[in-house]
Amino acid sequence: MRTLCVCTLLTVVIAGGCASQKGESYSKVGFDFGSLDKIAILEVSGAVRGDAAKNQIGDYFAMQLIQRGYSIIERAEVQSLLKEQEFQASDITSDAGAARAGEILNVSAVMLVNIPTYKEEMNMTAKIINVEDGEILWIGSAQGSTGKTLSTFLGAATGAAIGAIAAGGDTRDRVAGGVIGGVVGGVAGNALSPQQAEQVQKLIKKLCKDMPDKYAGLRRN
Repeated sequence: MRTLCVCTLLTVVIAGGCASQKGESYSKVGFDFGSLDKIAILEVSGAVRGDAAKNQIGDYFAMQLIQRGYSIIERAEVQSLLKEQEFQASDITSDAGAARAGEILNVSAVMLVNIPTYKEEMNMTAKIINVEDGEILWIGSAQGSTGKTLSTFLGAATGAAIGAIAAGGDTRDRVAGGVIGGVVGGVAGNALSPQQAEQVQKLIKKLCKDMPDKYAGLRRN
């Protein structure tokens, strides 16, 4: 009965973690993306917390930018440079503030990533802003599964079951309580698990699928 309780819950979570992913993006008509000298990945904001996870997500965007011919400054380096200049993180939230940060970093454009939802499903937007005038040059959005629930649930289920069985007695309530607590707690502040990283990277690829290349005719795998 104890095994059935855990496996039944696992089946529900696995079934709910297989949603499809989709993404789209738009770029400014007529803009010469070849004129962008360097792009700084300025910030990853929203529901994802902790520099480890944010830097991973920033690195996945960096991979897409480099694949399209752009030179980039990664998020971790950006954070360090802005801190040296005593630039307030709250000033990055607006397009104008992001453009000012780009001037400090001496880049032609900056990228902002926002993740308003990061649970079983992730909603993500990203945009590239022209430092010269604060205008949005490219913007995209994507939605899809993160793999978060499954990886979190497996760890919580295992730990809760072992602990409850070791304590003896009827374990059903304690196992369910431990699992639910682990899922609700999630992995906020920690690096992405391998499964989460795989799903997030796929989502970013969807979002960046139609991002303009720096050089016309650039071939990508």
